[in-house]
Amino acid sequence: MLEEDHQEALENAREWGVKALAASRKGDELRAAGDTAGADRFDSLAKVALQRQLDAEGQVAAFEPQIAAQTEVVERLKTGRLERMRGKLSELTAKRNELVARAKMAEAQTRVHDAVRSIDLMDPTSEVSRFEDKVCREEARVLGHQELEASSLDAQFEALEDEGERREVEARLAALKKGTGPPAISGDQ
Repeated sequence: MLEEDHQEALENAREWGVKALAASRKGDELRAAGDTAGADRFDSLAKVALQRQLDAEGQVAAFEPQIAAQTEVVERLKTGRLERMRGKLSELTAKRNELVARAKMAEAQTRVHDAVRSIDLMDPTSEVSRFEDKVCREEARVLGHQELEASSLDAQFEALEDEGERREVEARLAALKKGTGPPAISGDQ
């Protein structure tokens, strides 16, 4: 709203300047024609228009620091909110990774427990079955380690970077749609 008021005050200042110039020219014409009373009347109108132009310029000057201050506050709020959202994303990612790891550990423990209960000491093939279960447990352990490594801290940061790049692409697309052109490249600023 302040920016709209600022723009309106700029337009008013320009309009009053145009009106002052027109009144002054008309006064000069009348003075040249010998009509000093009419010329004085148009010079008075020019003075009134110039006074209103000064008033409008004063409004413009008053709006500028307010707009700058509000723009700064808005940017700080945006940045703070973005940081909070990144923190929440990091927390949720860490919690998800912890739950996935716990689920896999519980699954592995269940397999071990089932394997131990299925051992029959009187059956000679149970030894082969036990060895096969041991190999399966080892494979599950290796698979669990691989999945834990995939959800490491580096993977979490990569996910944050991917999210930041996605937002940047969305912002640039919105700027193109608005017709403001492509945003400046950070090295060009």
